[in-house]
Amino acid sequence: MSTAREPLPDVVVYAAFASFFVLLIIVAVKLSKPKKPAARVAPKSAEKKTFTREDVAKHNTREDCWIILKDKVYDITSYVDDHPGADAILNNAGGDSTEGFHGPQHPERVFHMIDDYLIGDLVETKKDS
Repeated sequence: MSTAREPLPDVVVYAAFASFFVLLIIVAVKLSKPKKPAARVAPKSAEKKTFTREDVAKHNTREDCWIILKDKVYDITSYVDDHPGADAILNNAGGDSTEGFHGPQHPERVFHMIDDYLIGDLVETKKDS
């Protein structure tokens, strides 16, 4: 009974080295790609703003996208291109997205994430100053 190990066949050694180098190349390529800039979150203002449906309706494009969720107004412009559902996010741009937002397609984390885009409250009419 011999306890000495038999040497690995050359092909196994070469395959291990080749796999290692392929992995290194993949990692190097991933690290060298410029990262997509982080989504710009709408700035939080100390003063709470109010908007009418008419105000929100003016912001109905990919480049300027506001939505209403449960009487709150959100500027989601910076998130549109990152939305996993592609252009579905634009279906209610400039309008009320409450019904479409609350569905099985959105995991729970989305309900917390949306708060970062809150810009104010929806009102029926603006008060005169």
